[in-house]
Amino acid sequence: MCDAILCQRPRRVRLVGLELLIAAVTAALMLGATTAPGAQGEGGPPRAEMTVLRDLEYVPGGHERQRLDLYLPKQEGQEAQTARRPVIVWVHGGAWRAGSKQRCPAVRFVQEGYAVASINYRLSQHATFPAQIEDCKAAIRHLRAHAAEYGLDEARFGVWGSSAGGHLVALLGTTAGVAEFDVGPNAGVSSRIQAVCDFFGPTDFSRMSRFWSTMDHDAPDSPESKLLGGPVQENKDKVRRADPITYVTKDDPPFLIVHGDKDPLVPFNQSELLYEALKGAGVDVTLYTVRGGRHGGFKDPNVPLLVTEFFHTHLGN
Repeated sequence: MCDAILCQRPRRVRLVGLELLIAAVTAALMLGATTAPGAQGEGGPPRAEMTVLRDLEYVPGGHERQRLDLYLPKQEGQEAQTARRPVIVWVHGGAWRAGSKQRCPAVRFVQEGYAVASINYRLSQHATFPAQIEDCKAAIRHLRAHAAEYGLDEARFGVWGSSAGGHLVALLGTTAGVAEFDVGPNAGVSSRIQAVCDFFGPTDFSRMSRFWSTMDHDAPDSPESKLLGGPVQENKDKVRRADPITYVTKDDPPFLIVHGDKDPLVPFNQSELLYEALKGAGVDVTLYTVRGGRHGGFKDPNVPLLVTEFFHTHLGN
């Protein structure tokens, strides 16, 4: 159990970044036109310029949800031809049954030279697990396969997600060696990522209802049960397959975990459990507790600074 506000393996913490308040991640707001001078991301400069590629199919001819948006710094001349940018992939929340790539808080990083992708994936009403992690991995492989075209650095991929998206980015981090989830196009291209920022994602479904929450996560109609295709406690094998904790090894990338200790939907213990599992395996992991924080919408000014520092440190921009 981690009682401190900030739990991490020993290292010097260098706080740099922008002032940003994390907004609710399931709101459906558009972020501008295809080339967007003056488009504003979450906390970004008011006259930022970027190029936005909408609705790229990462599974050609696949489901309508198997698409992503790609935000690129607008560059010209030789720089545009030779740039290889680090990538942050945003995975939205919404209980695996709602949400959209349209609102992307990670877009603020475009102003600092990152490429940012925001992905949709099949929801639980379209297909049960593991369709969701298969889609996330397919999106990563698509971006890597087209790295030269988009000006991406194949060796510097980070992911960030909240709630259900937090669950999926944690899985991306812990399942790099799990071949069964790498299905579809661009076979042979790696879906391994180099940094994971998990905002209050479920990590161990079987233990969610042991702790305070406003919902019964074991109920047949809970988001977790819908994702699995059956009640949580009656599907132990499916639960183990969907839990990020199942796959933790010492080779996992660095993690930043952020969770409010008053979250009414995803119990705070879910982040504590993942933190302890990663720490026990020797992984570079930080758990930041937002005191009094609920399910997102954090007002703690340290949160955006920590996210910025985390990606700057581990993606080397």
